[in-house]
Amino acid sequence: MDFKVDLFLGGVCFLTGPHPKLDTVSQSELVLKSGIKCIQLREKNATRREIYQTAIRLRELTAKYKARLIVNDHPDIALAADADGVHLGQEDFPLEDARRIMGRKIIGISTHSMEEALAAERGGADYIGVGPVFKTRTKDLGPGKGLFFLKEIREKISIPIMAIGGITPEDLPDIFVAGANAVAVSGAILDGDVFENAKRFAEGVRKQPKSP
Repeated sequence: MDFKVDLFLGGVCFLTGPHPKLDTVSQSELVLKSGIKCIQLREKNATRREIYQTAIRLRELTAKYKARLIVNDHPDIALAADADGVHLGQEDFPLEDARRIMGRKIIGISTHSMEEALAAERGGADYIGVGPVFKTRTKDLGPGKGLFFLKEIREKISIPIMAIGGITPEDLPDIFVAGANAVAVSGAILDGDVFENAKRFAEGVRKQPKSP
């Protein structure tokens, strides 16, 4: 696949998370209806069997909407569910071993420093997550690193960058000018009306000039 076009043309990826009323599949369907074309399954408190079962349901849903599915942390579950890829943190499954399992499927790596970003690119990652750009309530990652950090990473990295951390629709112009190819969003979509929040991101991204 043409990775840049296939995953990043939509410009925004929804990270699933806890919601008082909606389960992961229900919230994801609302997001897909809004026009967002990438779902990242992030389940931190579920069993591996539960994650796999949810991944199977999301694979069917994303296929219906012609969207991409990325599974956090578990390359084997991503492969078994026929997801499009896996996203790994710095303490998760090693990139080299994940590539042996995943073959040509997408592998993304979370990075929080220039050193981690360069290592991910050298190791063969298809994209990197960079952040937190701004302080976020979803995960305790400390203060935001800011747009200048994002620009520094862009100057040294040639693979796609997905910015993450406290991003709102109003931030999109600055995020894309700084060099991101996409944003990953959770809390800003899940807090309040999920469909309307997701729609604001989908529409906001479509208004931006194409990133590098």
